[in-house]
Amino acid sequence: MRRIPAELCVRCKGTKFLCGLSSCPITERFRAVVNATSRISLDRGVVDGSTPPSAVVGERGYPKVSLSFNVAPGVVGEQARIYEDPVNWWGKATIYDIINYRSSLISNFSSVQVHDVWKLYEKELSLAVVSERPVQSESRISGKLEAKLRFDGYVLPRGPSVKAEEIRVVENPKLPRMLEKLIQDDVKATEGVVSLYESGQDVYRIIDALSLGLLGTRKGRKLVPTRWAITAVDSIVGKELHDRVVSLPQINEVMVFYQGYLGNHFHVVLYPSSYSTSWVEIWHQMALWSSELVITDLREDYWGNYDTLDGGYMAARTSVLEYLNSISRSAGVIIIREITKDYFAPLGNWHIRETVKRAFQNRIAKTSSLGEALDLVQSRLKEKRVNLREIRTIREILSQRRIDDFFNK
Repeated sequence: MRRIPAELCVRCKGTKFLCGLSSCPITERFRAVVNATSRISLDRGVVDGSTPPSAVVGERGYPKVSLSFNVAPGVVGEQARIYEDPVNWWGKATIYDIINYRSSLISNFSSVQVHDVWKLYEKELSLAVVSERPVQSESRISGKLEAKLRFDGYVLPRGPSVKAEEIRVVENPKLPRMLEKLIQDDVKATEGVVSLYESGQDVYRIIDALSLGLLGTRKGRKLVPTRWAITAVDSIVGKELHDRVVSLPQINEVMVFYQGYLGNHFHVVLYPSSYSTSWVEIWHQMALWSSELVITDLREDYWGNYDTLDGGYMAARTSVLEYLNSISRSAGVIIIREITKDYFAPLGNWHIRETVKRAFQNRIAKTSSLGEALDLVQSRLKEKRVNLREIRTIREILSQRRIDDFFNK
């Protein structure tokens, strides 16, 4: 059996093909893409092309961090958008497609201080990252291209990288009007995030705006590592929605919703109750990061306190609260995420947010009780060894009694 370096094998995370194939399709595709990108303009020390737009602020070494400005080499204009477009990827792009897109981007990285916000603004680098359309750039580079594909549970995969001595934006970015106003205003970052969200702005552009230091009081602005910005935006938007939802009337029926994508399957159960949420993850044996069946769970109470901070849950929570706010109702919520071995490479948590959002377009049942709804979900699980009623948070919900029960005796 052919052997490959462990760091290149995404699916098996080792030197043997556990899937039994004679060659690893994901590794072979990655190699082909890296070979292609490594030949583009690097001999003259320049990378030119459009950013989708896309950038990642690192966290290592904080407050001196890396800024990776991602460019599709040789690609100009709208054709670059496909390389980072989570909303339009959903339901169309496969894991292989997404890895192909991301490994075709070159990350031009440089080191910056988190307080160098206005330097990036003056060079229009930060503005290019929050542009409504792809922006053409030219990067003067040094050193060799590092042909690695970096995966992360929060952010999108990053492709080959090379050190940038200078990055020049050669096309005018186009910003949403509300964001242009907030850049000039002197308001807290939380207020800016909520204002952008309420104006209908794409959550991914809000994340980039916070990450690149374009929001907040003018004297207090700084770069925010992308991983932190993702969770921060979900937390800020979620709190705003939570405070609205908890005071709304409760739903009066039990409903079950479902959606699946990229080897992830989500069932969402809404039931009559004051707001609270249970989040359950079922990791199949041989799924990503799991050599055996693993079940994790957490609980959020009425006041918005949760057991632990989990980026995947925060993304799902935002979509749930958006739906409840849209129907002007509160509810008890159980979200069950089942992760199969088909999800063999971490792609960030965007797909959790998008898949749960679309689950509410697919109601699969109304049931007479919460127990009946859970039995339905139980019958639909792909992993038959799991007993939902034995999971801690679900067991606690089923054992709770409403005050009405005491008066109805």
